[in-house]
Amino acid sequence: MEVKERNYLSIANYLERAEQEKVEVKRITLEHPDLSIEEGYKIQEELVKSKLDKGYRIIGPKMGLTSQAKMKQMNVDEPVYGYIFDYMVVENGDKLSLRELIHPKVEVEIAFVLNRDLKGPGITEKDVLAATEYVVPSLEIIDSRYENFQFTLPDVVADNASSSRVVFGNRLVKPDQIDLDLVGATLFINGELKALGAGAAVLGHPARSVAMLANMLGRKGEKAKAGQIILTGGITEAILLNAEDCVTAKLDQIGEVSFILTE
Repeated sequence: MEVKERNYLSIANYLERAEQEKVEVKRITLEHPDLSIEEGYKIQEELVKSKLDKGYRIIGPKMGLTSQAKMKQMNVDEPVYGYIFDYMVVENGDKLSLRELIHPKVEVEIAFVLNRDLKGPGITEKDVLAATEYVVPSLEIIDSRYENFQFTLPDVVADNASSSRVVFGNRLVKPDQIDLDLVGATLFINGELKALGAGAAVLGHPARSVAMLANMLGRKGEKAKAGQIILTGGITEAILLNAEDCVTAKLDQIGEVSFILTE
């Protein structure tokens, strides 16, 4: 099929149905092997519009593919982004049913809340820190709609960067109180240490992730908005979850965040 003949809305509906019906589907690039990253974002835009039309509200953007190793592996020079909606938020310490998901994985992140808008180009890490009201400990539950969690870069962009659920901690910390690149993070599942890392795993500094987001959005005439919660990317690797898992993350000087995955 020629690029010009692609129906972005139809593909977005295909992915949205997979999320709603909690079934995995074949990745888009099996049928459209020449799908570009730009087209992936056009599909994502249709997916986001559909959710907004249904009355859902955007909580904030999220960054993915923010480790240098993953970027090198995927042969890209910048991360990808998607959006977190209000229905995706799980209260800290609450329960989440596996029936709502397909094959979820969890990773530890630091979330930023801005006190003013940031619009690229030219936004720097320093600009982000100056515009950050506070940071929050977070657990992101990613859940690709594709079979076996396998996809290319355009696929994952189209699928809203595997956005699924997120848990935010209750503690709000001013960014000038800590060295965010040195923040240590540990991920425990059922009391067993499963993964660890430091803030520097996110592009060298998590504020750099927000800067890149603002610059990427700026190319489309958009901006990182004050008051939204921005997920900066995984500090730890993503760990596959099972029913009855009790998940806890501890971030030095920032706090703890947890949830329980039920049947």
